[in-house]
This record gives sequence, C-alpha cells and structure tokens, in this order.
Amino acid sequence: MDNRYVGIILNDSLYRRIPAGRVHHESLSCYEVAGRLHGVTPCYIRLNDLYPGQTSVMAYVRSDRGYVRKSVPVPKVIHNRGLYFNSNAKLRIERLVKSGKQIFNGWNRYGKKTIHDLLLQDAAIRPHLPVTVTATTHNIRHMMTQYDSLIVKPNSSSIGRGIMKLSRQGNRWVLDYAITRRSMVRRKVAFRTALPGVLVRRIRSTSYLVQQCWPLATYRGRPFDLRVSVQRNESGAWHISGIAVKVAKPNVFLTNLAQGGSVYSLDSVLGEYPHLNPVETRARVEQLSLAVAERLSCHLPHLADIGLDVGIDASGMPLFIECNGRDLRISFQEGNQLKEFQQTYSSPIGYAKYLLSNGGE
Repeated sequence: MDNRYVGIILNDSLYRRIPAGRVHHESLSCYEVAGRLHGVTPCYIRLNDLYPGQTSVMAYVRSDRGYVRKSVPVPKVIHNRGLYFNSNAKLRIERLVKSGKQIFNGWNRYGKKTIHDLLLQDAAIRPHLPVTVTATTHNIRHMMTQYDSLIVKPNSSSIGRGIMKLSRQGNRWVLDYAITRRSMVRRKVAFRTALPGVLVRRIRSTSYLVQQCWPLATYRGRPFDLRVSVQRNESGAWHISGIAVKVAKPNVFLTNLAQGGSVYSLDSVLGEYPHLNPVETRARVEQLSLAVAERLSCHLPHLADIGLDVGIDASGMPLFIECNGRDLRISFQEGNQLKEFQQTYSSPIGYAKYLLSNGGE
C-alpha cells in the first residue's frame, strides 16, 4: 500500500467513537479491506477540521496499535459519509471543492420532491414513478378521488419516520400513522369526509408529499421492496454493488429495518412468484436503478454512492420509491450478504482511487 490517503468524512458523534471501535452503521474494517484492495490508505476526518488552503489535517488512521489520531496530508480525494442539515456545512463543502479538493457525495441530503422532479423529466423512468404532489388538504382530497391507497411522507426524512398511509375501506378511509415521528407505535383512525386532525396538523407544520401507493408484491402476505446499492467503482462507472430485500413485519406497511422489517434475498421472495424469472426480474431492477443514478448524476454534482428503494409489482415491473443519498448499507449486513456488504465499501474506495489516478493528485 502506498502513502496516498483517501479521506472519509464522518459526523462528529461517530468520529469520537473511533478509538473504541463503536461506530455503529459504519464498518471501519470494511474500509481497511477496501484500502488494501485498491492500494490506498483510508483516513477518517471531520468536516470542521477541513478548510481551503491547509496542507495537513488531523485524522484517525489504522496502525498496529489500533486507530491513532495524527496529522496527515490533506487527502486529494474525499468521500463524504457525514450527514448535515445546515447551510454552513454545505457552504464549507462547496468552498473545499472550489479550492481543488475532490469530494464525492459532498452533499447527500436532497428533498424527495427534488429527486422526483429530476426523474420525472426522463421519459424512460417516468412510468416507474408514483404520481407525487405536495401534500395540501386540497391535493390530498383530489388524490383520494383518483386512488384507493395513498402514502403521505415528509419531504425530508429517513428510516420511515413520519410516513402515513391512507386506505379506502368500503365507504370510509383509514389513516395509519405513528404517534410521533420517532415512534414505532402506530395508530389507525377511520373517517368519511373530514380529514383527521393529526394529518392536517402534520402537513401544515412540515413539508409533506402525497403520492400514489404502489401495489407492492408481497412475501408471506407482507409487502417488500428492494434496497439497491448503486455506486461508482474503480473504472468510474456506475454499477450495482448489491440488492437486498426488505420485508415489512406483519400488519405493517413500512419495510424499513428501523420499523421492524426483515431482510431476505431476492431469489427467496420470488419463490412465491413462479411466473417471474429471477434473472430477468433482477435485470429489470438493475436497469432502472442504473438509469436513475445516471439521470441524477447529470444534475447533482459529484454523486457517486446512493441507495435506492425499488419495489416490484406482481408482474415484476420495477417501481421507484425513493433515493437515499447516504446509504447506511446495513440491509446487506442484516441479510448476511457479506460479499455485497463489503462491496458497498470497496466500490467507493475504488472510485476514489480512480479519481486519484485521473487528476486527483
């Protein structure tokens, strides 16, 4: 391994835990394997320690004594794995890029409506998108005349927080919602005409979207969707690092692991659909996922690592659900897909090596 460093930006909370090895959703050992594979040295840094013009930065680097914090040359190429919500962080990243640093996935927090609107412009992707509009009482009522099932979700959220479902049941509607945005405890309320107060309050206090609810295929009677890791690799091209199936727990419509979902392989769940060819179904999912990545990367600068949620219906048609700008990769670990889990780390490090070899140093 040579002395070229690849920077990994982590949030402060994870950065502080590096010496103890408790970094939760990040696997430092997988980064080290990827570094050896591609002949570079991963180092772990904080965004607040970086500024234009500096020549060195304090970073954690693996040694024979574990992870030690030391001064290293500022990496020419950096992968942002931090998640930030304020304009100051975005401005800092933009200044670093203007100063000559190559930071991929520099900004990874995009509103769901922004992603939807970008994809809607592509005629080939458009049939795979749910009808989606800003959630107002007027828009919700209109959508209720068009569809029997709707999803109402925050424009900016993750791991299923805040998502509600409206379902027509006979001559009434039922709202399924969590009692708080961080709670897994859900309630249902039935109504006929007036929208429930909890629904109205939430869409007025936070930016929400309302969208057509896809008729997802089911496994053992439970809906499932796919987490597709789409990343640039050592050749600079987009490729699929892995596909994991997330299955909702009984009587829940959300498939997120944080909401009690479980992970299976695609072949296992397709066993309930003998009319679907697993190879062809996977190919259709991969084709859509790569098209989405290509489309988004035309508009979102330095995009190189995303996790897509893609459903399929009973006919095997892939259905786009949403894009995660910072894929936690945990689905592959939970599903014991260890080869794919490692690949989700190796691909970005390979892409960093590609950038280093093509003008990054």
